[in-house]
Amino acid sequence: MIKTAVVILNWNGRKLLEKFLPPLLKYTPKDTAEIWVADNASTDDSVEFVKNNFREVKIFQLKKNYWFAGGYNRALSKIDAEYYVLLNSDVEVTENWLTPLTDYLDIHTDVAAVQPKIKAYNKKNYFEYAGAAGGFMDKYGYTFCRGRIIDTIEEDKGQYNDEKEIFWASGACFVIRKEDYEKNQLDEDFFAHMEEIDLCWRLKNQNRKIVYIPQSTVYHIGAGSLSANSPRKLYLNYRNNLFMLYKNLPKNKTFGTIITRLILDGLSAALYLLKFQFSYFAAVFKAHIH
Repeated sequence: MIKTAVVILNWNGRKLLEKFLPPLLKYTPKDTAEIWVADNASTDDSVEFVKNNFREVKIFQLKKNYWFAGGYNRALSKIDAEYYVLLNSDVEVTENWLTPLTDYLDIHTDVAAVQPKIKAYNKKNYFEYAGAAGGFMDKYGYTFCRGRIIDTIEEDKGQYNDEKEIFWASGACFVIRKEDYEKNQLDEDFFAHMEEIDLCWRLKNQNRKIVYIPQSTVYHIGAGSLSANSPRKLYLNYRNNLFMLYKNLPKNKTFGTIITRLILDGLSAALYLLKFQFSYFAAVFKAHIH
């Protein structure tokens, strides 16, 4: 059994694979890690391109697009490794990116998963929206990161160069123990967005820890599956957040928290209405109905 399997979930991402596989191969230790591309039934030439140009990369092909959770669940069930790295296809790794992550897991057996420092590919002095220096959640279930709150993103000046326990690790890049993943897996009912936060919350409810490791840095493009301005994305974020609260909150806090969230979400929907952003208003309404 190999120590680490780095698994990229791909769907029609030939250009991203062409750009980001070379640094991944260069900076990933070959003696302890395998690189896999799990393909979600791409209709471009992604698979043939990898086969022809990166023969050291292993390929797992799915018969249809199972999206993020379903794709990873099916692929990882067939890959035998001590640690799994879930890595987006639009992430550029850097020198010595993997070893600090796996070394930490080697030593700290109470830790289920770790996340590197995630910075913006197109603005490399700044943190990236999805993950930054580790994810957290307020008492109403709204998520944020060190280095990013709502749309305010900080420049990296070393202010988050400390190892820290976090609430959730970003799906853009995180490492998880095989046994922790097998016991929990990603919830396919989410379809897209927040699956990794739900997974981390379930792990924490089992007294497992999630930790941010700043000695490892990657750069993420982001917003690959759905546009940041997409009403569909807004709908999924509101819906999945409520779903996650329902699943993971203690029973004595569930009703009050969700009622408060419905009110706060309703206020944000009213703002969309006042701005004549009718598709966004409809997205929030649809999420609450769901």
